[in-house]
Amino acid sequence: MTLLEVEGLRAGYGEVDILHGVDIRVDRGDFVTVVGPNGAGKSTLLKAIFGVVRPRNGSVRLAVDERVQEIAGLKPYRITPLGMNYIPQLGNVFPRLTVYENLEIGATTCRREARARIDEISEMFPLLRERRRDRAGVLSGGQRQMLAIARALMTHPRLLLLDEPSAGLAPKVVESVFAKLKEINATGVAILIVEQNARRSLAISDYGYVLDMGTNRFHGRGSDLLHDPKIVDLYLGGAGRLSHLSSAAPPA
Repeated sequence: MTLLEVEGLRAGYGEVDILHGVDIRVDRGDFVTVVGPNGAGKSTLLKAIFGVVRPRNGSVRLAVDERVQEIAGLKPYRITPLGMNYIPQLGNVFPRLTVYENLEIGATTCRREARARIDEISEMFPLLRERRRDRAGVLSGGQRQMLAIARALMTHPRLLLLDEPSAGLAPKVVESVFAKLKEINATGVAILIVEQNARRSLAISDYGYVLDMGTNRFHGRGSDLLHDPKIVDLYLGGAGRLSHLSSAAPPA
């Protein structure tokens, strides 16, 4: 069943449109990756879905309690209680606060059960439990990313949006982050991820989208995209820009 459906989404900054009618769908429990060249609009897509950037046009529909709700244009604090949370690439923890305090702040929709929820989340992230009294600013990059993910889980989301979670991390740490995301996904939490490590992310994805110049260019099962010669040559292999392809697939 469809959890999130984005149709014809247009959004941008100032007078400039970055997205030109993007379509995305995430089914319940799916792991979906969005890849594309720099400037394709990937991060803007997540921000527009979550209300950080206000869409100019299009629809963002989220399944909520057996009904479908239009959420395009809602503020993030209105979207989070509906079962979606967002982890930005930068500024995703409060460095001067402790690990425990970061998790407390994440309990925006479960204040009464915050302590119990922190205990539950800490079971999934043993290292954070060990360092719960440390300030987030002294954690390594990988540990901060784990804290950001843990804090987003505090709200019991059914869908997590992640923007470049592997950015700036060492290869071994990247593997740990992806393993944790796969573990979270296995619990039934759907994931929509924008990721620079396209090969790694597509390899574990149920479905994938390739954006270029703010539009859909390719879509399909993650494994199919990963082994499509055109995509490997033009994007995964770095041979050129996707916009040079004349036989692009239609939007999803």
